[in-house]
Amino acid sequence: MMDGGKGGLELVPLHGDFGIEARGVDISRPLDAATVSALRDAFGRHRLLVVRGQDLAPEAHIAFTRHFGELEVHVLDEYHKARHPEIFELSNIGPDGKPNAVHPDRGTLFWHSDASFQKVPALATLLYAEQVPRDGGHTMFADMIGAYEALGASERERYRAMRVMHDLHVSRLKAGYAGMTEAQRRQAPPVEQPLVRVHPPTGRLALYLGSHGQEFVGMTEHESRGLFERIMNHCTEPRFVYDHVWKPGDLVMWDNRATVHRGTEYDTAAEPRVVRRTVLKGEAVVAAA
Repeated sequence: MMDGGKGGLELVPLHGDFGIEARGVDISRPLDAATVSALRDAFGRHRLLVVRGQDLAPEAHIAFTRHFGELEVHVLDEYHKARHPEIFELSNIGPDGKPNAVHPDRGTLFWHSDASFQKVPALATLLYAEQVPRDGGHTMFADMIGAYEALGASERERYRAMRVMHDLHVSRLKAGYAGMTEAQRRQAPPVEQPLVRVHPPTGRLALYLGSHGQEFVGMTEHESRGLFERIMNHCTEPRFVYDHVWKPGDLVMWDNRATVHRGTEYDTAAEPRVVRRTVLKGEAVVAAA
């Protein structure tokens, strides 16, 4: 357990070097500069921040996010909420107030990094739980820095030279949805990203892959599929994964530059799950030298 440097703030490791839980802080209220600095530093070093037991209105959710950078809205217009366009809500509650048996976004069941399909991808995502199922509906996070550093020297060198096409259209098809319209394709065209990127807060290198990025530049579809599965199987070994079991009032913030994540299944016909997220604008991806 580490002292966060202000008041009752305590920072507790979650999964070795990967992930930190902040205790003794109420993020629904304005925070002093020392607490904000401690949280920023912990998040930068550990890539994953958990704060439990919060009563967080949408306005407070947005205000807390602003401590870490500038907010963005989803690239596709249909995900915007009229009152709070910065918030993207995922809910299986129907008009009658009951679970509707429809998963709000099946793409979240695949390992991915949020907005890696954008030329300037998202820096971080902050997800807050309002209602959670009694069974399932977890979120699993994989440490892409730890996974890269555990590779052999020859693989690390080979991967640093490789590039990958990231495409929201492809990942939507993989999740069982219809392909994107031409208008949507103009909003989110495919982009090329390095397979290994620099994590700016630490200078460490991270693998950068997930369901949005599946086609390796210069490889056939068959070759790409085989390498994609090999790398993702490595990255998602239990030694690199933190499994977050949600409770109402949890907020989890993760660094999309150095993690991938996925949700787990739950009974959408019987169990309510309502979560909302904000996303921080990122910077241009810096490839490994």
